[in-house]
Amino acid sequence: MNAQEKAVSTVETLIAATRDKNVQHIVVYGNLMNAPSVNLMPGQSLRGDGAGAAITFAKGKDGLRLSSDNRVHNIRLDASAEKRAIFNDTSVASLGRLELHSVTTTGRVQILARDKVRSGHVDVNGLDIVAADARGEKDRPHGYGVYVLQGAFTLWNMQQDTGVTISSDLVGLSAGRDGAPVRGSGIFVGGGGDKAGRLTVRRLETDAVYSDGGIAPGTPDQITGGVFTVYGAHVDAVRNRGPVVTYGVNDMVLDNWGVVDRWTAEAKIISFGSSGIGFVNFGILQELKVTAPIETFGRGARGFNVYTGTVNLADFDRVITHADGAVGIQISQPVGRLVVHRGIETFGGTGPSLVKGKVIALSAIGLSIKPGGSVREIEISGGIKTNGVGVSPIEQHGAIEALHVSGGIVAAGGGFEEI
Repeated sequence: MNAQEKAVSTVETLIAATRDKNVQHIVVYGNLMNAPSVNLMPGQSLRGDGAGAAITFAKGKDGLRLSSDNRVHNIRLDASAEKRAIFNDTSVASLGRLELHSVTTTGRVQILARDKVRSGHVDVNGLDIVAADARGEKDRPHGYGVYVLQGAFTLWNMQQDTGVTISSDLVGLSAGRDGAPVRGSGIFVGGGGDKAGRLTVRRLETDAVYSDGGIAPGTPDQITGGVFTVYGAHVDAVRNRGPVVTYGVNDMVLDNWGVVDRWTAEAKIISFGSSGIGFVNFGILQELKVTAPIETFGRGARGFNVYTGTVNLADFDRVITHADGAVGIQISQPVGRLVVHRGIETFGGTGPSLVKGKVIALSAIGLSIKPGGSVREIEISGGIKTNGVGVSPIEQHGAIEALHVSGGIVAAGGGFEEI
């Protein structure tokens, strides 16, 4: 090791290294137990040597605080689930370039541009958050009648000045485990608002994400997302390589309030909770392609929604919903082309669903074009089928310029003779 690199194998030598201005690179050997919060000075890096390299922080303590121009590589950082395994010092003027590569955590990863932070870049390549709980965070974006809970991973430019831009490249993010989800949102990226500080994201690529917001039933003004691009986020490409699954009330699976050029989902999109939508759009989305099924199981849990903003192209494999009030596809704004390759099918009847912060009754219609909604072209292979009694496959209150459906339009539940 050179003079600027320091090997540490105890908590005491770790803390001493972080306070030594002559140490630029800290190398961790073994598992350092019961550590207090640790601060990296500007320009310092921390990496593990060997598969067992880890820092376990004291119960109830936040973990590693970054400042600016820090690199964290090849290490596991364990804090209490509700605490932050990685966070940042907001009293510095710039994040510089923060790098997280091949990092595993228990506890949240939260990077905020607020207070004095007005610039910087965040680079993530391989971040696995095993367990985390963001429900205690009181700062929550508000829009469309609801507040959004922060995530296991949160990158948020909170500055209200439109001249403040944070850039990022985020690859290989995963959160939670099947049956053991993170609490709150999963992956959360956002800016200060539609006319405020911006977060630009070159890539947002996720592996498996499992989340449960833990929102109490009957709460109309809180939501979460498995993967959530909040207002002020401008993303070149979102790619969900692994499944994204949500379990709780008002847990959207994929949600866009920002501006996204291309969004591709390559594995199943699943919602188990009530009013948990497979994909919901309030922002500007040029191209959406979902190559695996969207499937929801909770009451009012729709498959795909466009409430505000627009989508130029939405291309789906298959959309299935199982409960009352769970519309297959619902369009409330003008969109371009809508394609479904293997059909839309719903199994429920009429029931409650969360719509812009209010719970209203919906019927589990297969394809619903609401007033104000319109579609330039719809092409559906595999048909549109409803199984609930008295549930229509199609509801049209807005314009459709061209509609092509192969495979039938079927109301299998019957019951229309009583209507």
